[in-house]
Amino acid sequence: MRESAASPSSGPVETLTGTIERVTFHSPATGFAVLKVRVRGRPQPVAIVGTAATVAAGEMMTAQGSWINDRTHGLQFKATSLVTAPPASKDGIERYLASGAIKGIGIATAHKIVQAFGKRTFEILDNEPQRLKELPGLTDARIRRITESWAEDRIVRDLGVFLQEHGLGLGQAARVFRALGTDAIGLIRQDPYRLARDVRGIGFLTADGVATSLGLARDAPERMRAGITYALQQARDDGHTGLPRGQAVELAARLLDADERLIAEAADAEVASRNLVADTIGGETHLFLKELHRAEKIIGERLRDLAKGRPPWGEIDLAREVPRVEERTGKSLAPSQREALATILAAKVSVITGGPGVGKTTLLDTILKILTRQDVSVVLAAPTGRAAKRMAEQTGLEAKTIHRLLEIDPEFGAFSRGRENLLDCDLLVVDETSMVDVPLMLALVEALPADAALLLVGDVDQLPSVGPGQVLADIINSGLVPVARLTEVFRQAEASRIIASAHRINHGEMPEPPAPGEASDFYFVEMNSPEDGLAKIVEIVKERIPRRFGFDPVRDVQVLSPMNKGLLGARNLNIELQKVLNPSQGRSIERYGWTYAAGDRVMQTANDYDRDVFNGDLGSVLRIDQEEGELIALFDGRQVVYPFAELENLVPAYATTIHKSQGSEYPAVVIPVTTQHYPMLARNLIYTAVTRGRSFVVLVGESRALRIAVDGGRMRPRTTKLREWLEG
Repeated sequence: MRESAASPSSGPVETLTGTIERVTFHSPATGFAVLKVRVRGRPQPVAIVGTAATVAAGEMMTAQGSWINDRTHGLQFKATSLVTAPPASKDGIERYLASGAIKGIGIATAHKIVQAFGKRTFEILDNEPQRLKELPGLTDARIRRITESWAEDRIVRDLGVFLQEHGLGLGQAARVFRALGTDAIGLIRQDPYRLARDVRGIGFLTADGVATSLGLARDAPERMRAGITYALQQARDDGHTGLPRGQAVELAARLLDADERLIAEAADAEVASRNLVADTIGGETHLFLKELHRAEKIIGERLRDLAKGRPPWGEIDLAREVPRVEERTGKSLAPSQREALATILAAKVSVITGGPGVGKTTLLDTILKILTRQDVSVVLAAPTGRAAKRMAEQTGLEAKTIHRLLEIDPEFGAFSRGRENLLDCDLLVVDETSMVDVPLMLALVEALPADAALLLVGDVDQLPSVGPGQVLADIINSGLVPVARLTEVFRQAEASRIIASAHRINHGEMPEPPAPGEASDFYFVEMNSPEDGLAKIVEIVKERIPRRFGFDPVRDVQVLSPMNKGLLGARNLNIELQKVLNPSQGRSIERYGWTYAAGDRVMQTANDYDRDVFNGDLGSVLRIDQEEGELIALFDGRQVVYPFAELENLVPAYATTIHKSQGSEYPAVVIPVTTQHYPMLARNLIYTAVTRGRSFVVLVGESRALRIAVDGGRMRPRTTKLREWLEG
């Protein structure tokens, strides 16, 4: 027997008892279930929604809750508590076994088993599973599979009840079982912090709640040891790969409200047991999560090895090849580009970096045209789908996301390409490398053949990766490989105030306003208050930009905010812009705090390999299908279907954060800059935002806030060891 809890409903509380006829939907991750239940005293099956660790047709069920009239699905019973128990009748037992809950048992086998053992079936499976050999047609392998699946099903059910008793959702039972195995309950009782260490998706705070529920003391050694790891995980989320030992201990003590002496002892114990790593940066002892320490070490070793020797294409006669490319493209290389070209083609591992308008694209295109004439096998990749698409448009060659190139397995989150299954190429080119974090760089270098070359392209002055590390900056600063740093802004680009302003911001100078009456592609609009700023942003997006430039306000204009929260944060801006740009007049749905309607601009916020949409991809809502319970979105001309229950990673995208815009370009960009955003104001943040605009950029904000950002703002250096590994 097991019980689940959900949020209470507003109607009168009732109790329903019956038999589960069909499991319409069940998410093992969250436990959320939609059931069709044959309820005593009702002629038709009832739709019941609630949560359960495991659930199957045929089970007996008692639910407490109230009736709701769902706008999409009609009358439903919303269960605040849901208790299920094994079926008692032969018919119920057979339906349960035939539901697919037990591996190895289908409809025919379920009938055969119940015919043989009747109401004692569950007792036989529990205590005498060898008696399945009495049934004709069941092989030893099949019986073993049935027995193991039955035992696992019982454990997951018991585990679900145990977890719920200690504050976890029933839906996490299957995940905990996969990580900790058959003795999961015993292991959690012994050390509840194993939940945070070993179970993907469960963090320290959740495990700490379980520990409290189990009566573990606040100063228990297990809590102190888990706390130092938690502090390093917090640092990782801020981009660091390690922390000075004293700083890590101080942070853990603050997070846990604990004695620093106890934390320091726990840190030493974690290092001694090899759960954490102690190493030095600049001679000072630092603490590292072992997977990040290993990753930076291997990246350093692999890049040092890759950089040795000559590139696979050998010597190239540039005096002959460059004029051919120039004639073919109609573009002449500047002396600085020719020098960079010679540098790149002479090295096995190299970097091209520079800001907007300095000719990175022209240089890369020249390199690729020369090498493909030499029959060099080239592979192009970028961190995001939009960056890969832009790379393909600029070069005329196929480009993939790094995850697709490395052939991610969506079920396990692991890459098929690696040391045992290397990429097949002579040269790997990675664009937007500033976005590549340490774990992703590790996956790339481990999949690259030893005789292949690597070219990294990116603007090192943009925001570093969202994930830990500062890979591009560390590689450049190590001096290990040749770096072509392009700085000359070409004449065509000089005419753009967007590019000129971006370079001024990057050099710590305020952008210059255009002269009165002068046409410009870059403006700063002063606001008197956040409320005034909001009104101006809405007007600029809805009226002024479309009227002057002919841009579509939904498709072509992107608002980029430094943060999500606040009146001028991305979330509120989305809500306000949606009201005026796409007021819901037809079918719409509300999920996860958002409203979705046909015509809405939307963004995917996590990689979804099953649907082939990726973090940062922009699309639009094509239609809402209430009958099927689906939202149909259009991404690059391709229809993508989302059931209403699976919209958590699809958000309106009239506005988004600057971090989410990395690797993307938009015809027009509007950027709020206010002291409300003070925690995020930094030069590289504003510089990144400005460089996202292709044809028009307008900043709406306070001069004081822009000055804070341009002066450096809250730019915080990241703590990493990769540079030292690269230096050897």
